[in-house]
Amino acid sequence: MPEKRATLTITGMHCAACAARVEEALREAEGIAQANVNYATEQATLSYDDSRLALSDIAGIIEATGYGAILPGDEDAERIARARELGSLRLRLWFSLAATAAIMPLGHLAVLPPRVTPWVLLALATPVQFWAGSRFYRGMWIALRAGFADMNTLIAVGTSAAYFYSLAVTVAPGLVRQVGAEVHVYYDTSTMIIALILLGRTLEAGAKGRASEAIRRLMGLQPKLARVIVEGVETEVPIERVRAGDVVQMRPGERVPVDGEVVEGESAVDESMVTGESMPVDKKAGDPVIGGTVNQSGAFRFRASRVGAETVLAQIVRLVQEAQGSKAPVQRLADRVAGIFVPVVILIALVTFSIWLFVGPNPTYAVIAAVSVLIIACPCALGLATPTSLLVGTGRGAELGILIRSAEALEVAGAVDTVIFDKTGTLTRGEPEVTDVVPAAGWTEDRLLALAASAERDSEHPLARAVVRAAGQRGLALSEVSEFRAISGMGVRAVLDGRTVAVGSSRMVEGTSPPSTLSNTGEGTANPTPFPLPARGEGAGAERCASTSERGVGLAKTVEQLAASGKTVMFVAFDGHAVGAIALADTPKPEAAAAVKALTDMGMTVVLITGDNERTADAIAGQVGIEQVQAQVLPEGKAQAVETLQGHGRKVAMVGDGINDAPALAQADIGIAIGRGTDIAMESADITLVRDDLRLVPEAIRLSRATLRNIRQNLFFAFFYNSLGIPVAAGVLYPLIHTLLHPAMAAAAMAFSSVSVVTNALRLRGYRTATIRR
Repeated sequence: MPEKRATLTITGMHCAACAARVEEALREAEGIAQANVNYATEQATLSYDDSRLALSDIAGIIEATGYGAILPGDEDAERIARARELGSLRLRLWFSLAATAAIMPLGHLAVLPPRVTPWVLLALATPVQFWAGSRFYRGMWIALRAGFADMNTLIAVGTSAAYFYSLAVTVAPGLVRQVGAEVHVYYDTSTMIIALILLGRTLEAGAKGRASEAIRRLMGLQPKLARVIVEGVETEVPIERVRAGDVVQMRPGERVPVDGEVVEGESAVDESMVTGESMPVDKKAGDPVIGGTVNQSGAFRFRASRVGAETVLAQIVRLVQEAQGSKAPVQRLADRVAGIFVPVVILIALVTFSIWLFVGPNPTYAVIAAVSVLIIACPCALGLATPTSLLVGTGRGAELGILIRSAEALEVAGAVDTVIFDKTGTLTRGEPEVTDVVPAAGWTEDRLLALAASAERDSEHPLARAVVRAAGQRGLALSEVSEFRAISGMGVRAVLDGRTVAVGSSRMVEGTSPPSTLSNTGEGTANPTPFPLPARGEGAGAERCASTSERGVGLAKTVEQLAASGKTVMFVAFDGHAVGAIALADTPKPEAAAAVKALTDMGMTVVLITGDNERTADAIAGQVGIEQVQAQVLPEGKAQAVETLQGHGRKVAMVGDGINDAPALAQADIGIAIGRGTDIAMESADITLVRDDLRLVPEAIRLSRATLRNIRQNLFFAFFYNSLGIPVAAGVLYPLIHTLLHPAMAAAAMAFSSVSVVTNALRLRGYRTATIRR
């Protein structure tokens, strides 16, 4: 079915079980192909058939489960809902704390008459139980109606047990005394539990808000207004009204509203917030501009090309949101554990109550033990352990220019032990450059390069463009040539001042012979050269290309050495004589060697796989420090090479440009695409690097490992910490310590585990790169 993706914000969720319930409802709905609900981000990411369902229908499905839904694009409503939720939590928290602070001394000190005290405590505890704690009853009711039991059930049952036991003591103390229970109220227990859990929830909500700051910062890069030129008049319009093809005016200091192409004017644009490039990038007519970047010095106009959800910034935000909304395998395991954890805890609490009812000193002990078990075992932290770390980790990655497509990709990247690099365009710049100019005796490098560039200036061949570009970089003036002819597979031939110039392979140069009508010099010609030419027979020009003279042999040896180093050599002949050679190569990127060293230092096996010849591949590999090379591999062969490594038990990451390497990127355990400007959303890759910097490859793996390490720490805090507290709460240690774990202490322990999980995850916000020093 045709699928459309969307992300909705869900309100009213209180725990991971709430998220699981909404997720199940969405997955069971017809027309929804896939749904992931993330409790930490409070968002549902789904794929659906928009011909059968509208977003309003999906919102209705969510609301039918007892929760609220905010449609995508309504950031104001989402922000208001979050602020309202945090405000409600704080109000209930402060009321609970104040009531608990009053109940504690009244319950334990003889401040009021004994018969009056329980009624005063009841008056203080009741609004805490049913107003401040109403969210727990509401959550329990929603869960029970759907056939679930979640952490709200544990809290509601636990606090209700303490409250209603105290109510019975207050209303009918004689009846309580007859069954052998203590005539003592536990209003302080119920109110303190609610206050402590609300404290944990409030801290958790604030921390989750801070964890999402990366997304908010990215979204905040886009301005609200744009100046569109309409019939020659500059009109300020909301960003939503800008359409592809509109011409937009930019002034110094303003943010570019959408993606486009400069049509008039020049400026320098700071693209660091999107691409990570620290230096401003000069822009002129024909150059692309990215929405969210800052115009610095000049004024210019550009034509909008990508607007709305198609802009680079919107794609970055979407990719990060989808990654944060997805689930890693370890999280799915935690969800399954949480799903069976609550019923098991309730069963343990019932068994604890039954045992203490028969063997304990009085029924009160049974109530206290059961309540403590229910409270300390609440799996709030278990539901937060993985998604909170993923939320912060993927957000931090986006800030560094590392876009991780899914939580599963992040988890798998942490286990990678082999990294494969494509050569052309990945390890290398992707275009040839002149590396050596070797003139024959009597010629200089500049004279030789100017001669070759003059002959090549009309050629479209990449090697020819590289020669012309090198001459331009040296500031050399070129001459007009005539009778230009390009010979496929060999090179070019032209006439300059009546003399023949040949540039290309050795066969091309050896076949050159001087025309008999040429004069000895270029003097008197209508098109004089901008550089001096030798007369016939002058200097090394007397040496024929047959390489029989000593000097010819010397040039041949130099050329042989250049070719052995993996470079492409172009010979230059003038007037039928060899005058030198020019070597070109697709050179490694400046940061390639540092990236490879960082990977090997991390214990990775690094492999170069390329379709180029062995000599060139070995040369590039030697320059960047790669020992394992596979050359002359076709695109489909790259995928087979990845599969072979996987067959030997390797976890493979493939680094490529996302186009020619798509089969290998898809086959690899992790595909890493090198981003170039607006081409960052490469569908074949699991991780996309926003800027063309290979040092981000080891950083992506480091970040993945750091996030996985953080998740494991959180799971320890969330599961083992609370689980170890269950036997203590149940009274297993009673023979040793002759007391039970007080329910209020259990609530503090439970709240602490949730806060510790979120606080530990927030440490990832401080992750610093090791390979890239800024």
